[in-house]
Amino acid sequence: MEYMTEPVKHTPGHILCCDCGVPISPNPANICVACLRSKVDISQGIPKQVSISFCKQCQRYFQPPGTWVQCALESRDLLALCLKKIKAPLSKVRLVDASFVWTEPHSKRLKVKLTIQKEVMNGAILQQVFVVDYVVQPQMCGDCHRVEAKDFWKAVVQVRQKTLHKKTFYYLEQLILKYGMHQNTLRIKEIHDGLDFYYSSKQHAQKMVEFLQSTVPTRYKASQRLISQDIHSNTYNYKSTFSVEIVPICKDNVVCLSPKLAQSLGNMNQICVCIRVTSVIHLIDPNTLQVADIDGNTFWSHPFNSLCHPKQLEEFIVMECSIVQDIKRSAGAGMISKKHTLGEVWVQKTSEMNTDKQYFCRTHLGHLLNPGDLVLGFDLVNCNLNDEHVNKMKSDRVPDVVLIKKSYDRTKRQRRRNWKLKELARDRENMDTDDERQYQDFLEDLEEDEAIRKNVNIYRDSTIPVESDTDDEGAPRISLAEMLEDLHISQDATGGEGELMMT
Repeated sequence: MEYMTEPVKHTPGHILCCDCGVPISPNPANICVACLRSKVDISQGIPKQVSISFCKQCQRYFQPPGTWVQCALESRDLLALCLKKIKAPLSKVRLVDASFVWTEPHSKRLKVKLTIQKEVMNGAILQQVFVVDYVVQPQMCGDCHRVEAKDFWKAVVQVRQKTLHKKTFYYLEQLILKYGMHQNTLRIKEIHDGLDFYYSSKQHAQKMVEFLQSTVPTRYKASQRLISQDIHSNTYNYKSTFSVEIVPICKDNVVCLSPKLAQSLGNMNQICVCIRVTSVIHLIDPNTLQVADIDGNTFWSHPFNSLCHPKQLEEFIVMECSIVQDIKRSAGAGMISKKHTLGEVWVQKTSEMNTDKQYFCRTHLGHLLNPGDLVLGFDLVNCNLNDEHVNKMKSDRVPDVVLIKKSYDRTKRQRRRNWKLKELARDRENMDTDDERQYQDFLEDLEEDEAIRKNVNIYRDSTIPVESDTDDEGAPRISLAEMLEDLHISQDATGGEGELMMT
């Protein structure tokens, strides 16, 4: 029988704290943690309350020495900004962890919990957790100061269009709102021939010019003026101007192409109708339904003008209408429109109903017109056409009447229109009384043209009840599925208290 011995368990020895006498594990200082903390404060020298500047206008924080940065609440960027405020004291300790302590968004306080370590007596490492309180103080940044002055700008984009109608500008306004291109502007000023966009930096203006070139056919010129200079530091202060010119063609204009351009587009007739202006000019030949797209470079190489302005539109009544089944196409003809129908119509002016004078013409509106309908068009026979291309054409090649669009009761359409558009906040000067009529024309174009409607944000008007998609006369309307609900950020779902918090 053997004698078994159990293995000896070695336990670490304990010593007494030299201050309070509590048994502790041996450490280089031979003092317990409580006594060590009472004697040594490793957070000494680190400020417990720091101020941080915040601009309420642009929602940015100040980062010394002269930078303003945009940071979301409790984000990594904001945490880094807070730690940089106490960078010098933190360099004497080892930062282990840093995190935000939740505070009310409107309390103007940011709390950061820090965990630090530092070597103290005889090589002992002490760890401590504490909270630094940041007081958010309002301070307006330099950029917002210049905005409030309302006269400061570094670059301006001058958009002009030499035409009597503003349909293209109304369409361009909706594109700017949809893509948020107006957010960096200091001021938007509306004048007779266009709009002026003022910016605080040249880069924002160049971005706006690039946007305009991608949305409408344009050309531009850039210039700059020296405001001041410092010969010692070799710095210069310039004001830049970008002059952007939009093609002088709008929707529903009748144009006359040059013979060379018409031939290059597939032997089109020179007299065409502009059915749409987007990034290119969309033309249709009312005699053959042939369509063509002209970009900005082609237009400026072979310029053409509108033959008639919108005020010369006359109202006709359709006396007889027939659909042309067989369309004769010449050699090298271009693409034919599938959305339109070629028709031959006899029309008579509503102002000449007491006479027997009627006009015969071909039109691209054959799918819309019936005997007795009202239609708007241009009378080229009794019109004084001052155009170099028309003067060189044979008289039999110029149509008597060019029909543009079907006419509906405008008052009824306005009353049943259950949608609305947003507008740019801008300064208006020297406005004509004809602007409201032109704006109503643009709204009617949106109802009639689905291709333009796709690029525009249309909002439902809750004050007008929802009805069927077409009225009694068959006037086109925008369906409810194409409308957006208008959202007002100032209204808070939490009630009165939440709304006060946001303001």
